[in-house]
Amino acid sequence: MNKLLITGGLILSGFLASAQNNLDKIINVAEVERIERVLAADEMKGRKTFSPEIDKAADFIAAEFKKAGLQFFNGLTTYKQSFKMTKAKFISATGTINGEAVLTNDIIAVTTQAALKLDEKSGYKKIVIDTGANLMAEANKIISANEKTLVLVNTGQAKNFSRLKRFKRDSFEEKASVVFVLSDKDAATYSFDVLHEISQSSLANVIGILPGKSKKEELVVFSGHYDHIGIGKATADGDSVYNGANDDAAGTTAVMMLANYFTKEKNNERTLVFIAFTAEEIGGFGSQYFSRQINADKTVAMFNIEMIGTESQWGKNSAYITGYEKSDFGKILQGNLSGSQFHFEPDPYPKQNLFYRSDNATLAALGVPAHTISTSKMDTEKFYHTADDEIETLDMANMTEVIKAIAISSKGIVSGKETPSRVEKLNR
Repeated sequence: MNKLLITGGLILSGFLASAQNNLDKIINVAEVERIERVLAADEMKGRKTFSPEIDKAADFIAAEFKKAGLQFFNGLTTYKQSFKMTKAKFISATGTINGEAVLTNDIIAVTTQAALKLDEKSGYKKIVIDTGANLMAEANKIISANEKTLVLVNTGQAKNFSRLKRFKRDSFEEKASVVFVLSDKDAATYSFDVLHEISQSSLANVIGILPGKSKKEELVVFSGHYDHIGIGKATADGDSVYNGANDDAAGTTAVMMLANYFTKEKNNERTLVFIAFTAEEIGGFGSQYFSRQINADKTVAMFNIEMIGTESQWGKNSAYITGYEKSDFGKILQGNLSGSQFHFEPDPYPKQNLFYRSDNATLAALGVPAHTISTSKMDTEKFYHTADDEIETLDMANMTEVIKAIAISSKGIVSGKETPSRVEKLNR
């Protein structure tokens, strides 16, 4: 077999020169940097969710999808997959348990209802969280169950009780209310009235597809999130823009590059979905909404690309895959890189639970082999969520090689010749 050198260091065996030249022509440092510079520019003001600047970023991505020749997704007439987010701002809370008044600060409601009223006749499930329990973990389980619930939190959790305010019921769909009350009482009878100011805001994923041929109904998803955290604390030199060049303009850039590459190759038997998610930084709402618009059983794989702009802990020509052990996705990718210098590794930061901390999580919970590809050194990434996450801190040549490696390693899945094993579904 011939061995061909790809500019930047990726060496692959078994490629025809024409295919090699096409890869280098389409996915190159200059083009990667062009896209990165737009998304991570100061003018984007950190692409914060709900900001005018994130709309500018969405328009740019949509224009790139159009230029690549992608089609609209699932009956849409635009590249924007728009949806409404309901937000609840707390106003007041009053209540009693067994006829005794409960302090306002001891009541926290996670709800999208403007006026919430409940008593023992309202059909609410009643749960107790004891002193020794992990309050946040238990609360998360209860909220995820999506059942109307009154949660009595033992007073031994008083120091942590206010942390429950982090569970905002921002949502794009109606969900069951959960009311947490700090109390040791049995609550044979109770009554609560909670008021919120409800507002709605528009959000949009940016999505386009390349229809497949013989396996058109089967989907392969390439994704990244284009939102970041906006304006923050200024540095010593007065810079307050959190540009998010690595997090995750890098992944979004990869999605656009791959869209352009595969539309030129035209060798996909499966339908390819290219999507830039919104609202990852505030709860993954973009990917959650998307997951409800597709058939997870027909989604063969998801390549979620997150923070690939710096070298991994193994150096150049390497990246890791979260949840590597949960399917044979990683083995398939590495198999298609046989004879190359590039290598994918299992996630080296298992304690950080990265598999369930990015936009792959929602589809993975539905059984899809949905994995995140990253190079970020999560234990030492000093520019993470800072104003210094700018394009000047990225290794553009290495990032380009990562994108090429994704393009090449996905060829078996894209062509329909390889199908990764399913991830075990989560019971929620």
